[in-house]
Amino acid sequence: MILHPIPYGKQTITAEDIKAVTDALTSQFITQGPKIDEFENDFAKYIGVKYAVAVSNGTAALHLAALALNVKPGSKVITTSITFAASANCVLYAGGEIFFVDIDPETFTIDIKKVRQLLDSHPKGTFSGIIPVDLAGYPVNTEEFRKLADEYNLWILEDACHAPGGYFIDSKGKKIKCGDGQYCDAAIFSFHPVKHIATGEGGMITTNSKEIYDRLIMLRTHGITKNPDLLIENHGSWYYEMQELGYNYRLTDIQAALGISQLKRADAGLIRRREIAEKYDRIFANNPNIITPKIIDGKNTSHAYHLYIVRVNNRIGLYDFLRNLQIYVQVHYIPVHIMPYYKNLGWKNGDLPIAENYYEHCMSLPIFPALTDEEQDFVIEKILEFYQ
Repeated sequence: MILHPIPYGKQTITAEDIKAVTDALTSQFITQGPKIDEFENDFAKYIGVKYAVAVSNGTAALHLAALALNVKPGSKVITTSITFAASANCVLYAGGEIFFVDIDPETFTIDIKKVRQLLDSHPKGTFSGIIPVDLAGYPVNTEEFRKLADEYNLWILEDACHAPGGYFIDSKGKKIKCGDGQYCDAAIFSFHPVKHIATGEGGMITTNSKEIYDRLIMLRTHGITKNPDLLIENHGSWYYEMQELGYNYRLTDIQAALGISQLKRADAGLIRRREIAEKYDRIFANNPNIITPKIIDGKNTSHAYHLYIVRVNNRIGLYDFLRNLQIYVQVHYIPVHIMPYYKNLGWKNGDLPIAENYYEHCMSLPIFPALTDEEQDFVIEKILEFYQ
């Protein structure tokens, strides 16, 4: 019997993490210092991308990426409704319009066939871009989306918040890591405490485009530059110019120091997440009340398992039963298109039937590197007990 709470996700903070933060606090810089560059360089190397830009959170990353991709009033962008609201909101922040598309019934990610149907139903040039989401850590096949995007002259912004370390093998046999920019124009990550890498709050934008990178750097800091090559005038070494309307979306050196330390354990965390998922898969495999996550072409797809999402019968009953035992399962996600704000924009129940059916049954079980075998066994025992 486990007597303490078991959350669906949780950060792990080690003595090394604490030392890294303490060292940053006692250094000369606690913000806008050398740890930012170090974290960006380390993260870019880990993902396998040319450029990484650290920002204050994942939503800020989405907002700046949308601006750098020239989302503006009149821009129409496609995304999934099964995601956190920020994946859609970022387009509205920039004055654009969101079009939701239904999900694949097996992977729960955006259905490329439905995207094509939407594109085919409008004149070419109607849409500007696509924001696919690596839901729960399942890597979207961005190679296939790139082919479609090129056909319709669209950019791709990959929401990889759930998927650092996830990858798929493309048609050429090459490993494509989530966020590596091989097929996407840009990608974003989150460092919220329940994510793979925790900095408290924080985010990262990755890209292989120097043009996008330069724009992000300026937008992150009020649209201000001190770069002599970019200045319109130059009054001296102190001089800077605000050249466009930007934002204060900077990360601190304190957070970056924690991120650098956490990144060193990222692969070990992935291994543990996959062990936990494999055990859930094995034990729930033949239970008629539980549908476990399905990986299409498992030999060529590597799930990052930020979340372990099952679909269950009597979801409300199981949810209440487990939470009364301090097993804090969660629901990811309420479809964005049926949120009151988006309903006021014209979306309604019935628009995306697969997403809405998924929502009626989905539940995220505890999965995080520090979850013990005893804790997982208790979760499994109680789920099986509920369905006896």
